[in-house]
Amino acid sequence: MSQEKVDRYKQEKANRKQIMRKQKAMGIVRKLILAVVAIALVGWLGYSAFDIYESGKERVVAEVNYDAVTNYLNNMSTTTE
Repeated sequence: MSQEKVDRYKQEKANRKQIMRKQKAMGIVRKLILAVVAIALVGWLGYSAFDIYESGKERVVAEVNYDAVTNYLNNMSTTTE
């Protein structure tokens, strides 16, 4: 049993640089994912706040009078008949 522990320790010691590199890479990946999630959350909150702000504003309504177009089309249909 003790020899297995010694062998495992020797193998871990031999691969320590690779293990440390993997751990460091996984730490960077975790930080990157957290940063992306945080940026997405801040962006979503900003968009929601802007949407609420814009919805509270009064909108300008424009009215269009199509009487001239309707009369023109009616005159065109009567002259072709």
